[in-house]
Amino acid sequence: MKNKLIALLLTTVVAAGTVLTGCSGQNKETTSKDAKEITITNVSYDPTREFYAAYDELFQKHWQKEKGQTVKVTASHGGSGSQARSVIEGNEADVVTLALAHDITAIQDAGLIEDGWMDEFDKDSSPYTSTIVFLVRKGNDKDIHDWNDLIKSGVDVITPNPKTSGGACWNFLAAWAYAKEQFDGDEAQIKKFMKKLYQNVLVLDSGARGATSTFVEKGQGDVLIAWENEAYLSMEEYPDDYEIVTPSISILAQPSVAVVDSVAKKRGTEEVAKEYLNYLYSDDAQRLAGENYYRPSNEKILKEFSNQFNLDMNLVTIDDFGGWDQAFKDYFDDGAVFDQIYSE
Repeated sequence: MKNKLIALLLTTVVAAGTVLTGCSGQNKETTSKDAKEITITNVSYDPTREFYAAYDELFQKHWQKEKGQTVKVTASHGGSGSQARSVIEGNEADVVTLALAHDITAIQDAGLIEDGWMDEFDKDSSPYTSTIVFLVRKGNDKDIHDWNDLIKSGVDVITPNPKTSGGACWNFLAAWAYAKEQFDGDEAQIKKFMKKLYQNVLVLDSGARGATSTFVEKGQGDVLIAWENEAYLSMEEYPDDYEIVTPSISILAQPSVAVVDSVAKKRGTEEVAKEYLNYLYSDDAQRLAGENYYRPSNEKILKEFSNQFNLDMNLVTIDDFGGWDQAFKDYFDDGAVFDQIYSE
């Protein structure tokens, strides 16, 4: 992962420079449907770097074949919450591909995305899914098998900050679901469990990729609470150094995508931006997602990866928490449960 990450970070730096220097809008030649070349910007979250690097090449071939036009895709990656705020504050994205629907709703609330974005694409505009697993060092010396092992004395946990990272929100809710079952819904006991868990957190990075780097590259911590795809990428890069542990309860993580309507209209990129997201549901893109360790939303293609993914995991969903608006109100807004347990 280290070599891939360095190359992708360099690409992201160049792309970010393009966004900063050219975000005032494309000229008429660029935005014209008859132009030979058009550029769009995808503002995404941390762990999608490898997937979108591959997908952009696939989409460019598709668009060239369908429209006879060259499309260039610039990319920006970071913690999902931070990325959403950057778009709200002026980072001109034609599309956003973020870790959770709530971050896109925040952009909608800022007036940049039209109502009904979740119904614009299939599966609630979630073309691929993931879940939360543990990544431990080879041999699993700390004997970590489930969430309760993460609160043991002497276990150093790595997980990102739910105030800035969408993946961290999924992590928190998966742990909460486990504690809720263990303590039969006793909120005082659940909060006590969560407090112990976060007391064991050694580093609270701003994003999921930063947390992976802390665990894998810097060698800190005994266990990483990770996106499933991040864990697999680490295993691919260092097959002799890590193991994946599947907890007894996790969560169906549904990253979301949307066209940033105000930007796409201004830049004349509406057609290509919409197709960029729509093509994520094509068979070729779905298989590419699986090859990059995301779970395809196409159930038939997902089954093709049954040897790779544990399709029998016990997964709660965001609906079990009343949806994202309610989950943020209860757990992640200023003064909500996470602040209470982390600051006490």
